[in-house]
Amino acid sequence: MLQYLYMSAPVKIQYLKGIGPAKAKLFERLEIATVQDLLRYYPRTYQDRRLGMPPNEYNSDALIVFKGRVLRTQQIPARSVLIFKAVLENEKGEQVECTWFKKRMYRAFRFDPFGQLKKDFCINNEVWVIGRKNDRGAMFATQLTVEEAYVAADALTSLHAGRLTPIYALTEGLTNKQFRQFMYEALQSDTLVNTPEILPKNLLQKRQLLSAPQALKAIHFPNSLAELTTARARLAYEEFLLLATAWGIKRTQTKILSKDYSYEIKKNLLTPFREQLGFEFTNSQKKVINEIFKDLTSPRPMNRLLQGDVGSGKTVVALCAMLLAVENGYQAALMAPTEILAEQHFLTFKRMLKGLPVKVAILTSSTKAAAKKKILQDLADGNIDILVGTHAVIQDGVQFHNLRLAVIDEQHRFGVKQRSKLKEKTAKLDLLTMTATPIPRTLALAFYGDLDVSTLSELPPGRQPILTECATSKLAYDRVRSEVEKGRQAYIVFPLIEQSEKISAKAVTEEFEKLKKVFPQFRLAVLHGQMSQAEKEKIMADFAAHQTDILVATPVIEVGIDVKNATVMVIENAERFGLASLHQLRGRVGRGEHESYCVLVPQHAGSVAKERVDIICATRDGFKIGERDMQLRGPGEILGTRQSGELEFKAGDIFKDRDILYWAIEDRDEMLAADPSLSAPEHAAFKRKLQELYQENWHLIDLS
Repeated sequence: MLQYLYMSAPVKIQYLKGIGPAKAKLFERLEIATVQDLLRYYPRTYQDRRLGMPPNEYNSDALIVFKGRVLRTQQIPARSVLIFKAVLENEKGEQVECTWFKKRMYRAFRFDPFGQLKKDFCINNEVWVIGRKNDRGAMFATQLTVEEAYVAADALTSLHAGRLTPIYALTEGLTNKQFRQFMYEALQSDTLVNTPEILPKNLLQKRQLLSAPQALKAIHFPNSLAELTTARARLAYEEFLLLATAWGIKRTQTKILSKDYSYEIKKNLLTPFREQLGFEFTNSQKKVINEIFKDLTSPRPMNRLLQGDVGSGKTVVALCAMLLAVENGYQAALMAPTEILAEQHFLTFKRMLKGLPVKVAILTSSTKAAAKKKILQDLADGNIDILVGTHAVIQDGVQFHNLRLAVIDEQHRFGVKQRSKLKEKTAKLDLLTMTATPIPRTLALAFYGDLDVSTLSELPPGRQPILTECATSKLAYDRVRSEVEKGRQAYIVFPLIEQSEKISAKAVTEEFEKLKKVFPQFRLAVLHGQMSQAEKEKIMADFAAHQTDILVATPVIEVGIDVKNATVMVIENAERFGLASLHQLRGRVGRGEHESYCVLVPQHAGSVAKERVDIICATRDGFKIGERDMQLRGPGEILGTRQSGELEFKAGDIFKDRDILYWAIEDRDEMLAADPSLSAPEHAAFKRKLQELYQENWHLIDLS
């Protein structure tokens, strides 16, 4: 999470008026330890509580804001609840009936639960109420259940009503009313006044940005939508510029490193590998392989991001790079985020390298102790050429003989610290990271600023378009039956292995037994991650040899499966899968000459889940899917930075604020071109901020 540097000593949150030690513990749950932290805790949204405003981003018909004079009140006892009602009238003569509910306790109340309300809602008092419309009775045109109420004459009422009102993400024990009042106290304190300006003056003027204190005050209590927009722009720009500059410096430092080893393209492994593949590389694959080989044979360490859509052939490209390392006497490693993905890569490598003198091993947390001991010894002795594994690869006990190339698959599932830990396995290392969730090039350059980017832009020839549709299980199984009767094969995927009490989703082990009765005339097999490696290999080999018609599986088949005769992919409980997983699973079909189908079968689809399903049905464009996935899940998760807090933007949104992002990248380039070490006096505060960020988070960049 972005922390901020201050000229004065941090003020502990407990010393802010009205908080104290007990409430300070509640703030700790929100990672707020100081008043400075509080100021940088931005609202998650706003409510437009101004009277008579037309609909906008922050108000809707569901929210009712009313200011009026109290005409009468009434307390009504009921069987299970106590009810308090008040009728208000505004200057136009419009009336509303307001209702509050309190659950009746088993024992009598020691005090009147509506005591404060009765004081505030004295006859003729002017009050603000904020609530939701209800339909209890028909005496009044507007009846609402009240969420918040304020006496108009109270000094702090203007924080909560009659304005764009901030709404914060809180923890149990804190209310938004309390939080706004504490924020108001923080904004009156010397802490705000002493907040340093880290942005260079010329950039503030160039982009017409607010000062830091102005922006902080306006982000919490904006006087208008325009002021809120300018405050967010300033704070978003600051976040973007800090990260983009750090990556820019890292990129420059990476480019000046030199490696004390070299590669020669000998082709004693690469040529026989290509000859036995059984297919030609696409032009895009050839281009990317040349880019990678040029990096490997250069005197500088490779730091390249390979992005490509599902089925574009990233794995075979990565394997070519690894074989170049092996034929030069070096070791290579591939790290995947899950055991399932690691096992799939291991099996794929074994199949593709069959007959070649290349020793491949797999290391995961499930590897038995005896097998692990032998692998570690062989690895240290140089008897393993390619190691495939999970996080187990970067554990302290893993020692390589001469590791020179590392490949990280599904890089967005690893944090920056984990990627750097792999680099620590040897003094110099060539690094290739891969993603099947392509991101726009500008974002890649901004947030992988130390990487060169290669893109596989075409699919292998012969790939058939995949018709994607949303349907019931019955219709999906009719599709399966129709295709299998033609001699084709099908996948049916479920999200779980066994039924969970907490999660309402179909389980593959139970559904497999049911499906055997649905398709008694076909050959079915089940595959999931808890099977032994030997069992998985046999089941997948049988399916590839068409000894199985329907493979019932968990997402274990998300990558690495290439069966050209498979033409149907049914995904049960589709709402439980992310966009990237749905797109990956769909990519398992459409690999041969026959028209193929992907049928999504949702069980319970909320708005976000339905949106994911709709997106997958509407497009096969990996870039569009990747961008939408980033919008739905957030960039930190997609770009692999959420785990260590490197991209948890609090003010900025890389989609809504794309123009501001472009400003930051442009200004970063100009600033570093003029002052590469940020040694000029006008950059001193900004440089201190960068040093603080990287000391706390990444330990990757030398900013001295």
